[in-house]
Parts: sequence; structure tokens; C-alpha cells
Amino acid sequence: MPNIKSAKKRVKVIEAKTLRNKMIKSDLKTALKKADSAVANNTADKAEAVKTAIKKVDMACTKGIIHKNKAARKKSQLAKSLNA
Repeated sequence: MPNIKSAKKRVKVIEAKTLRNKMIKSDLKTALKKADSAVANNTADKAEAVKTAIKKVDMACTKGIIHKNKAARKKSQLAKSLNA
């Protein structure tokens, strides 16, 4: 446990950021799984699921949760699976 006041504040700030990052990453993983299963099962709302997943990928990239190249790769994979 830190003794210095600024270090104590950093611990609090880091905990808050960690929770926010975890929430965004979890939401992203859920959207990707839903999109993959929708495309695999050829459901009626597969285009909507892929669109939502791409939006989540973009948001995670903007927030700095994932790298921009990974975001581009994921979006490409989603579009490729939808069009196949």
C-alpha cells in the first residue's frame, strides 16, 4: 500500500480505469461471439450482429483497449465471414 498521497490517488485512478477497460473488453468479446454464432447458424439477423460487433471493435480501438491493426483485422474477418 502506498504512503504518498499522489500514489494513493494513482491506485484509485488505475482501479477505475481497469474496471472500465474490463467492461469494454468483455462487451467486445460478447459481441464478437454473437456475430460468429449468427454467421455460423445463418440466422436472419446476422448482418445486424456483424454491424454491432464492428461498432464495438471501433469503440475498443478508439478507447485504446485494442491496437488499430487488430481492430482492422477483426473487422476484415467479420466482413469476410458475413460475405462468405
